[in-house]
Amino acid sequence: MDISVVAVGREDDSPVEEPLRVAVLADRLGYREVWAGEGPTWDSFVLATAIGAATRQATLTAGPVPVSVRDPLTVVRGAASTAAVTGRPVGVALGTSSKRVVEGVHGRPRTRPAATLEESAATVRALMDSVPGEPIVPGSGFPRRLPPPGGMLTVAAFGERAVATAVAHADRMLLDLVSPEQVRVLRARMLAAAERAGRTPPRLAAWLPAAVDPEPESLRQILRSVVGYLTVPGYSDVFVDAGFAEVVELAAKGADPDTLLRALPPRAAGTVGLVGDAGTVRARVDAYAEAGLDEIALVPATAGDPAGERTLTALRPR
Repeated sequence: MDISVVAVGREDDSPVEEPLRVAVLADRLGYREVWAGEGPTWDSFVLATAIGAATRQATLTAGPVPVSVRDPLTVVRGAASTAAVTGRPVGVALGTSSKRVVEGVHGRPRTRPAATLEESAATVRALMDSVPGEPIVPGSGFPRRLPPPGGMLTVAAFGERAVATAVAHADRMLLDLVSPEQVRVLRARMLAAAERAGRTPPRLAAWLPAAVDPEPESLRQILRSVVGYLTVPGYSDVFVDAGFAEVVELAAKGADPDTLLRALPPRAAGTVGLVGDAGTVRARVDAYAEAGLDEIALVPATAGDPAGERTLTALRPR
């Protein structure tokens, strides 16, 4: 099981420079890859460049970036620019994001998300494989001057069409906030899609919240990230099966996030992540590996554990 680290700006009262602190610590502890997450606060390519300047060896992946917001050239140009400045391989991750982000934050229409993901992934794949001297975009008349960024193409997927896109174009398929049971189902979906397409399946990774020996504020931070998934098909059933049917029903009735956060018991934090003492978390890592996950991308809780130091130290590569 490979373990990487996600440095992402949380949209709460966390320090805005916190992702850099997480990345520097991860690099010092020997994690081989750091993801620079995209969000309303941080541009992922700027964050990845800053991380590259502040660290020594970690490979960088920017994103997932929303395909309804960034065109393929912008994505690959950003990754190639970051690679040129940092001297590191830089990968990109693509996703459809949510209507709340695409339309509510960026003011762009989120129409045909599955089709847009397919179109973007196909073009990004071709652009990432092109070399200096070729047109930067076919027919543009502008030559490519920077080398390819050198990292992996990752596609965030859950539904059938997104999984097919990941199989067709990506080196790695990404899941988010999943249980081992969901990993098993989604891996089977990925393998079936690969068999139909006659392709080798990509690696399977998941962003998972993590907190070793968590403080109460750490649990609350993780639960805040869980709240948005309580009404999502495929996720709501997981929380019902875990014993949180009343909270799922409350979410379905339109309860606001603060109400749902108060209703979720602390133990819910471990439903789709790595939470508990070191032994419990290690056993949970084994459960994800047994379910078919190739890589865990740790999203360390930082409330009550600045930069996620306790968690990242406990789970560092051996």
